[in-house]
Amino acid sequence: QVQLVESGGRLVQAGGSLRLSCAASGRTFSGYPMGWFRQAPGKEREFVAGFNWSGDSTYYADSLKGRFTISRDNRKNMVYLQMNSLKPADTAVYYCTQGRLGAPITRNWYEYEYWGQGTQVTVSS
Repeated sequence: QVQLVESGGRLVQAGGSLRLSCAASGRTFSGYPMGWFRQAPGKEREFVAGFNWSGDSTYYADSLKGRFTISRDNRKNMVYLQMNSLKPADTAVYYCTQGRLGAPITRNWYEYEYWGQGTQVTVSS
């Protein structure tokens, strides 16, 4: 059984930085797309960033390029999301997710197979 556990979310002031972590267990990263999504109250879950299934390409929501960086440590089965210059609009629950074997990276949340429980990020103005 795949388990994804996020951590690192907290209250931070606008302009600050956070690094979210996702610990994966149950199967290797290799061959599976990995991603981060977020969901703010009353809004749809939206794609933030991700790795393709081979792990050699990264993708970002256009609006977040330059501020957010996704990275991974295959030895530790960890995925990270570095978030800089945070804005109140970044307030949301952030979720780590893993797609299906060999599947392309996608911005559609319903095409992913496993999800973590989420970690709350709150950015105050």
